[in-house]
Amino acid sequence: MALSSELLKILACPRCKGEVLLLEDEDGLVCNACRLVYPVRDGIPVMLADEAEKIGESGKNE
Repeated sequence: MALSSELLKILACPRCKGEVLLLEDEDGLVCNACRLVYPVRDGIPVMLADEAEKIGESGKNE
């Protein structure tokens, strides 16, 4: 299930309030400022800082 473009426009990083971008495989949202990837589970973005992984820890890239 793809995230709608309207949802992507309003989502922000909970840590820095910056822009998040959808990964190509659509299984995460990346905040380049914080270097964090927020997971997308069953089409639902999990925007919790405790659930995010640092870029590179999970093998995810920008």
